[in-house]
Amino acid sequence: METHHYIINDIQPFQLDSGIKEVQRTFNQLTYSHIPVKNDTTYLGCISETDAHCFDADKSIRDYQYALEPFYVRETTNWLDILEAFAMRNSNIMPVLGQENNYVGYYELGDIMNLFNDTPFLNEAGGIIVVEKPIREYSFSEICQIVESNDAKILGVFISSLANDTMQATIKIGHTGMNAIVQTFRRYDYHIVSNHEEDKLLEDLKERSDYLNKYLNM
Repeated sequence: METHHYIINDIQPFQLDSGIKEVQRTFNQLTYSHIPVKNDTTYLGCISETDAHCFDADKSIRDYQYALEPFYVRETTNWLDILEAFAMRNSNIMPVLGQENNYVGYYELGDIMNLFNDTPFLNEAGGIIVVEKPIREYSFSEICQIVESNDAKILGVFISSLANDTMQATIKIGHTGMNAIVQTFRRYDYHIVSNHEEDKLLEDLKERSDYLNKYLNM
């Protein structure tokens, strides 16, 4: 996906000698979490809204240069890495630098999220399976093989959680007949985290069977 079309320059970066009062006033008019700062033409980092409102309004950014957050992406950075950078920095604005480290502009989080919304993972019809397995025991090739062995197509898969030596993978599959795939994952010792109608039906049948056996044995 070409992301450079989404680079914007609606807000010009502050200069290092810009006053904190100006910074605070600008943040009051915007919904951005950060605003880039330059020293002449050199990008230095971003000043955060939270910090700006804690600083002395009579001083300048130069007095608080230590607080600038030097995050950015390149013009050539792919959209997934851009999205990761947003998540890591807890920001809704991401400065963009060119090949010569020149400041080019910035991305807005909403624009990059819209790229994700346009992927088959979200906009194609299908079903979601969330599976869980110890980190040392899973492989993407095995996950793909399980799905494709049941004559299904994968529209997307990503690691949605890593915690306590366990990984969770979220898989988008291009059809809704999920029961055979779910059962195959179980045979390969994957724990199924997501809920599925087929499982609910089997549980209902089991409950009714248990009730019938209990009734017959009275």
